[in-house]
Amino acid sequence: FGELRRLVPDISQRMLTQTLYDLQRDGYVRREVFPTKPPSVEYSLTDLGRSMFDALQYLLQWAENNHDAVRDARTAFDATQA
Repeated sequence: FGELRRLVPDISQRMLTQTLYDLQRDGYVRREVFPTKPPSVEYSLTDLGRSMFDALQYLLQWAENNHDAVRDARTAFDATQA
């Protein structure tokens, strides 16, 4: 949890907790608690979670390819709102 929190600094603890809970509930993430003092928790992707990588790869590539166009559209839109 702490490592995820550091990787996504703009997310609140409550939102990260809820998101991880939802991902676990949907079967994408596995949560394992270790009996240490204090207890430690490890999250990992399930087979179902890993199966999304191919589809997400295409989405991420599209976002990277179209980033400049989206930025330009936002700039043009914002200019008309001023």
